[in-house]
Amino acid sequence: MSGFKDHFSGHAALYRAHRPRYPDELFQWLAAQAPGRACAWDCATGNGQAAVALAGHFDLVVASDASAAQIAAATAAGNVRYQVAGAEHSGLSESSVDLITVAQAAHWFDLPAFYAEARRVLRPGGVLALWCYGLAGINPGVDAVLSDFYHQSVGPYWPPERRHIETGYRDLDFPFTELQPPAFRMRVDWSLQQLLGYLASWSATQRCISTTGTDPVDRLATELAAAWGDQAQREVRWPLALRIGATH
Repeated sequence: MSGFKDHFSGHAALYRAHRPRYPDELFQWLAAQAPGRACAWDCATGNGQAAVALAGHFDLVVASDASAAQIAAATAAGNVRYQVAGAEHSGLSESSVDLITVAQAAHWFDLPAFYAEARRVLRPGGVLALWCYGLAGINPGVDAVLSDFYHQSVGPYWPPERRHIETGYRDLDFPFTELQPPAFRMRVDWSLQQLLGYLASWSATQRCISTTGTDPVDRLATELAAAWGDQAQREVRWPLALRIGATH
């Protein structure tokens, strides 16, 4: 797994507990674009969130991640087969996959090598889907606090690849026949504590803690509570940025 950039193994359980779910409509749409429903590969599966959602649409989902800790913390499902493998070397058979998904992870890859692997394992007409999401939107007051936390408090601790998230993957080379998906977004009703847990799961937050010995979320909590107000839950939204392509 040469070159694997591991930003999540050290807090895999926290990541699993506090990540929002992708919308069911996304997976329904992706399955409809695929040439078949035999096999999907969820690459860099993390906690298996996308893999479990795909399991309702495909006979088999192969869910791989280069992090053994992430695979160990992933959610089990009957037709999801987890394996430790890098994005560039899946171990899958040639022309065996109808759909490949990469959720919030393509910016870590050696993309030319991954694209070669994707072309190798996809069936003719197979589909590759990359997506990402950036800052959440709640309301102007909370959003301003979150933006300051993202850019100032933990800004220096984001790896340089984070810029691809901020551009919605539009700057990534994508040598496939591109499809235009409808607009999708994640939406959850969260308490303030759930939001704080999500912020704690950021790789930049964890890097800040390991570097400085202090938790920036602890410092944030009072300011965020004032902006949040006395409402028990608020709607939290993340628009998804997608690159979807098909092979010939």
